[in-house]
Amino acid sequence: MTKFLGRRFLASLIVVFGVVTLVFFILRAVPGDPVESILGEQALEVDKEQMRECLNLHEPLWRQYTLFWQDVFNGTFGELCDSPGVTVMDRLVDNIPATFELALAAMGFAILFGLPLGIIAALRPYSWVDNTTAVVSLMGISIPNFWLGPMLLILFSLTLQVLPNPGAEVAGLTALVLPAVTLGTALSAKLVRMTRSSLLEVLNREFVRTAKAKGVSRANVVLKHALRNALIPVITIIGLQFGALLTGAIIVEKIFARPGVGTLLLDAIEQRNYLIVQGCVLFISFTYVIVNLVTDLVYGFVDPRIRYD
Repeated sequence: MTKFLGRRFLASLIVVFGVVTLVFFILRAVPGDPVESILGEQALEVDKEQMRECLNLHEPLWRQYTLFWQDVFNGTFGELCDSPGVTVMDRLVDNIPATFELALAAMGFAILFGLPLGIIAALRPYSWVDNTTAVVSLMGISIPNFWLGPMLLILFSLTLQVLPNPGAEVAGLTALVLPAVTLGTALSAKLVRMTRSSLLEVLNREFVRTAKAKGVSRANVVLKHALRNALIPVITIIGLQFGALLTGAIIVEKIFARPGVGTLLLDAIEQRNYLIVQGCVLFISFTYVIVNLVTDLVYGFVDPRIRYD
């Protein structure tokens, strides 16, 4: 396990280095003047020059890259030019809780919806129940959240008026329902098929037949013996998809006018604010790396048969 941790940590460092480098050079390869995008074409030359100095654009590219790494290592990701004393990390800290709240709510919806349907489909394979869940799962995976979100808003907020619309600025659980369903639908569909296939495979193994022969009740056979073994790949999917939920939250937050890292990132892209875009992308990439590492560790502890060679 120690060797595995060392290899995973080294691989994570390489991934982070690659992400940081790509973000830096891709942003600066985009044509146009970011200063004019931030201040506008009518801004005074004095203000433009001050902004260029703040963004280190007057420095050669290698020097900008070095200063960028300094901001990464000190954990600030840079100080905002339009808000002296406020760093990119401060903005992230203000918006991260809302994004994690949405991601956790979407994950909860996916688990509560996906696992039971997957279990039911596995217990009645190739029946009308199994076929129906297959169709629903295919629809859930195929429908993009940037289309599903507005449709849910039209139905539940405008037509039925049972849930608040984004313009009402209502907080709490009711305002979280539609964004969570929009973001968690695709994951729940994946969990249905993964749970179904994994449980169906375990139900055909010898230890399950042995438990049935000993007179163990059907519920105990399914929940205690089969499901615990079938959940190992499901746990992996849940962990790996958590990073995807953070990425998907970028669009969902914009659709439902929610605060968060996604809204912060899109607003920064419109303004071509280098510092905030870099900080948001790095936060998402760091989250991916950490979640993948934790998932591998949990996977190893859940199934002691696994050996990392």
